Amino acid sequence: MKGIQRNGFLSIIAQAISEMEEMHGEFSSLDEINLAELGRRTGLSRAKLRRLKTNGFCEKAHGLNGQKKEHILDGYSSVLDTLLKSGVSNSTVCLERLQTMGFTGSRSTVKRYIAAHKHLIPAKRQLVAPQGNRGRRYTTEPGETYQMDWGFTNVLDYDGKTYRVACFAMICHHCGQQYIEFFPNARQENLFIGIVHAFQYMGIPRFVLTDNMKSVVLHRDLEGHPVWQKDYESFMQVLDFETKLCKPRHPFTKGKVERLVRFVKDNFLADRVFCDLTDLNWQALEWCNKQNGIYRRTVDGVPQKLHETVCGAQLRMVPEIEAVRFYLCPERKISFDGFVNYEGRRFGVPYSYPSAIARVERSGDLLRIYSADLKVLLATHAVTWSQTDSLCKGQYETLEQPEEFPTAPVQTQILQLPKRSQDLSFAKFDFDKEDPV
Repeated sequence: MKGIQRNGFLSIIAQAISEMEEMHGEFSSLDEINLAELGRRTGLSRAKLRRLKTNGFCEKAHGLNGQKKEHILDGYSSVLDTLLKSGVSNSTVCLERLQTMGFTGSRSTVKRYIAAHKHLIPAKRQLVAPQGNRGRRYTTEPGETYQMDWGFTNVLDYDGKTYRVACFAMICHHCGQQYIEFFPNARQENLFIGIVHAFQYMGIPRFVLTDNMKSVVLHRDLEGHPVWQKDYESFMQVLDFETKLCKPRHPFTKGKVERLVRFVKDNFLADRVFCDLTDLNWQALEWCNKQNGIYRRTVDGVPQKLHETVCGAQLRMVPEIEAVRFYLCPERKISFDGFVNYEGRRFGVPYSYPSAIARVERSGDLLRIYSADLKVLLATHAVTWSQTDSLCKGQYETLEQPEEFPTAPVQTQILQLPKRSQDLSFAKFDFDKEDPV
């Protein structure tokens, strides 16, 4: 094949041309090559062979090579990398964070990016011995049983200090209606407040399923029956519900609320920013309303609608009685300087209140201090979440100070002169200033 350089040919075409030359002799030019026979030998279409023939059967780079393609995640990849490095790999949380910054893509785009950058996610801890299945799932009737539990998370404040808050979680076992609320600690008084608020949100069921926490049960008798904590037993009698305890060290019995606590940590608390506990609880309530309005495959419906239509017929409303208010307003001792301590801050009590016990209720950004019998509102404070003490009007007694008066007529008298002016030493040479006549 004279005058034809074969080094730039595609390998499959060069081999086919060599076979054709053995049968028909050497070709003097590319025009002598039969494209139909070349297509049969290579399997390439005649249209493609014509395009390659114009390039001398040489492979050239694509015209778009080297051009940078715009991607919908351009400008947001650094945010996703930061979330992945901090352990947030939930595509829903990542999508919501990007949407607040103007991202218009879909969750599939975010999921593909996370799958391609799994090396950024910190390694999870490994279980020494995997736990097998210990039981089977069971179902309850509508409005029959709720499950409740505590969850905990660490908070990094603006000063760089870390403290812990407790999350009260309750869920309806039948439809999956859920409620969460955050408290500074998991004391019994906060447990009562969380239960009452959850009942006001969802209604009172027949049973509440929980584990063997100290604020609920003291121990079990010889026959295995629980010995309730006396305050919790009175609480059950006031709201007229019963409590069932799980088997010790067997969290699968109340798996729905255990899964809810994990869902709160992976979805709600992931990359969460808040100002104070009141703001966090407002965000938690908004999140609960959103999650309760989403279709769930496990219950084949929307939890909120199922709870209102199916479970609502079996539930009872929280009675508006004085005994319930006592649980919403825990007792506090008044210190010697006239303060009550609530959620780590001190609030003033008027001096006119004679008792040493008061009751405190926080509702949003307001804190109200009542008398021990809840009949008198003593003071109202704005909850600023500052560590400084909050004083109230009339907190200290106004005492008249004694004053001494003269016992004999005053006969001495002294004279007071005006203060001398501080003129400069050369002011005496000011001839424009005339002396008074």
